[in-house]
Amino acid sequence: MKSMIDVYELLKQYGTYIYTTDRIGDLMLMEDEVRELYKANVLAPRDFQTALLLIRQEASRLERESKE
Repeated sequence: MKSMIDVYELLKQYGTYIYTTDRIGDLMLMEDEVRELYKANVLAPRDFQTALLLIRQEASRLERESKE
C-alpha cells in the first residue's frame, strides 16, 4: 500500500465504499472501517498500520491546505 487509492481498493475488496461530500468525514469513516477489519482479524497488522498511516497523512494534508 502506497497511496490513498490503495486504501480505497483495500476497502472495496471487503465491500466497503465510502463517499460523502465531506472529505475529512470520509477519512474518519475509512479509519473506522480499517479498525473494524483489523479487529475481525481480516487485515494483517502491517496492512492495518500502513492504511492508518496513509489515512492520517491525508487528513493532515487536508487540514494544512484548509488553513492556507
